[in-house]
Amino acid sequence: MGVLTACKPPAQTRQHDDAAAQKRGLKLMETKGCGACHEIPGLNWPRGQLGPSLMRFNDTGLIAGYLPNTPVNLAAFIRNAPATKPGSTMPAMPVTVSEAVDMAAYLQGGGRD
Repeated sequence: MGVLTACKPPAQTRQHDDAAAQKRGLKLMETKGCGACHEIPGLNWPRGQLGPSLMRFNDTGLIAGYLPNTPVNLAAFIRNAPATKPGSTMPAMPVTVSEAVDMAAYLQGGGRD
């Protein structure tokens, strides 16, 4: 019999320890309206249900069931989901590269519920 292995990298390879980036990321998700579609830790309202919940996102192995959950992949997905996963229903977001990096930092390190 074969041995099963996890399909996601260890959490320590994805966590962001930059508290300032995490704080900016949460604020960006609030101002960009991400909560309209997603339940996001740290945002009490709105708690969108159209998109998947982002609670405990760092425990997720694949972004949208497709991309390995790494900081680079997550930032790219946040900026332009349809380009990173063809057929994605999430629209391209009006955020800069640095804003997407901060949002990814929040979800992967600071976004605890």
